[in-house]
Amino acid sequence: MAAAAALPARATARPNIVVILADDVGYGDLGCYGATRVKTPNLDRLAARGVRFTDAHSSSATCTPTRYSLMTGEYAWRKKGTNILPGDAALIVEPGRSTLASVLKQAGYTTGCVGKWHLGLGSGQIDWNGEIAPGPLEIGFDYSFIIPATGDRVPCVYVENRRVAGLDPKDPIQVSYSKPVGNDPTGRDRPDLLKMKLSHGHDQTIVNGISRIGYMSGGNAARWVDQDMARTLAGKAASFIERSKAGPFFLYFATHDVHVPRVPHQKFKGSSQCGVRCDALRQLDWCVGEVMSALDRRKLTDNTLLIFTSDNGPVIDDGYADGAVEQLGDHTPAGPLRGGKYSIYEGGTRMPFLVSWPARIKPGVSSALISQVDLVASFAALAGQRLAESAGPDSLNVLPALIGDSKQGRDHLVEHAQGLALRKGPWKLIPARPQAAGKKGKDGAPLELYDLTQDLGETRNIAAGNPRIVEEMATMLERLRADGRSRP
Repeated sequence: MAAAAALPARATARPNIVVILADDVGYGDLGCYGATRVKTPNLDRLAARGVRFTDAHSSSATCTPTRYSLMTGEYAWRKKGTNILPGDAALIVEPGRSTLASVLKQAGYTTGCVGKWHLGLGSGQIDWNGEIAPGPLEIGFDYSFIIPATGDRVPCVYVENRRVAGLDPKDPIQVSYSKPVGNDPTGRDRPDLLKMKLSHGHDQTIVNGISRIGYMSGGNAARWVDQDMARTLAGKAASFIERSKAGPFFLYFATHDVHVPRVPHQKFKGSSQCGVRCDALRQLDWCVGEVMSALDRRKLTDNTLLIFTSDNGPVIDDGYADGAVEQLGDHTPAGPLRGGKYSIYEGGTRMPFLVSWPARIKPGVSSALISQVDLVASFAALAGQRLAESAGPDSLNVLPALIGDSKQGRDHLVEHAQGLALRKGPWKLIPARPQAAGKKGKDGAPLELYDLTQDLGETRNIAAGNPRIVEEMATMLERLRADGRSRP
């Protein structure tokens, strides 16, 4: 492989690989992307020693579809059931298909998954008191320590490999997303018990003084403590690195800090100038620093390919009245971009994306167009693996761009957020979005075309003056839908 042939003596063709996928972190949330009200020294240090991308994307503007695409190399909009999942959903990645983890495992990597999962577990009704499978171990991971869905969804427990960690069998867990179970109070019935008030939804079972989505009873000894979650997950990530130091290893570390409910550890409360959400960003930066320190201690940093990115754009009020809106001040989580989480505009999918590999990558900034869906094909190329024809149908090998050897990434990209948009060259096409039946508000929107080189904030719709470009891009988008794949 050409990229491997050019490696200097202190690098190997198979570096350790760490992918840190943050939650709800926007393009403007980090110091290295222009933030001034919140300090992110570890991420800024990571940016300074590697490549900082300015046009890198998650495949979707929400969490589950992004994670599906990253793991499988397939756009999530191609597959039904990849929307935001409840906490008791079945696994949506079929065991046996090629995944980011299985490709690297086949290449001899020890593979580990720590943090937020949200891709479902089991194949039907989950018995949280027994063996939980299929899950991460069935799609290519050797080890996993996960939260099943999100912090605002039950069950509020960690699952290590195939079992709930710390479960007392005398206090079995029940979970339901359809009706109450057990006698735990809910936020709807007992708002007086809440330490964090609600803005919308999130009014079911109360755990640690915070009401969640879904109903849960039992498992009290196994329930997580929200303010300790970052320390727990970062510790598990560091421990995996320690156990796997002989290498090569692949660690997928999915942090949760900025996602609601935002309950940063006391150490980080008030540590920023823009409220609780930014305090959570400070905690996220600490988590990244813990991984970097674990690599440093074992002298693994030089030959570790470390990627930091986020699953979707930012959101301020996402269901809890935590003061994030009032305290934000002049901090702009999406930077110069329009939109955020759930949005079809650039703020929904254009992500911070940092790549470090000191033995191989020269520091710099890249405007190459890349997507997280490309990691499957790119890592396969790095590890010398040949993807099957059916694997990673939308994953392109952008390894030369990732490691700074090329300024060119992919030539087009489909963005996804309750609809699709197409990026190609300077252009972005957003097809017309009809008003949803029975709904009021801003659901409906006309066809839109933007020249992002002139209008990064997507403020001037120039579709009417460019009918040929509109027609060409609309035809291309329909072809990409119909073909079922975009990898040659």
